Amino acid sequence: MALKVALLSALVATALARPDTPYHPPASSYHAPAPDAPPRYDYNYAVVDDYSGNNYNAQEARNGYDTQGSYYVQLADGRLQRVTYTVNGDSGFVADVTYEGEAQYTPQSYAPAPAPSYRPAPIPPAYQ
Repeated sequence: MALKVALLSALVATALARPDTPYHPPASSYHAPAPDAPPRYDYNYAVVDDYSGNNYNAQEARNGYDTQGSYYVQLADGRLQRVTYTVNGDSGFVADVTYEGEAQYTPQSYAPAPAPSYRPAPIPPAYQ
């Protein structure tokens, strides 16, 4: 009986402690500034590394919601992959992908390494 009275008392206390007004989160203390103008930028970079064979380039220009760009990369099979793309408003990302050169298979670079040969270590004279 004492347990029932304790549970009923806890329920009543919880109901009375609830505020009558709904919860409102506090106002933000930071207001991000609105941009003054639409985004506009141009960038370009390129890497040619004869030692590792890396050859790639990228460039892009944006004015508001209109974006044009292209990039290329040297693939492992020897071809050059070029991608030219545009984004105009709500049209989404539209890409044109082309390849230059012909894929070259180099069997020596893909040949498996010879299997190692294992021999037991010689027995020391003290154990013979």
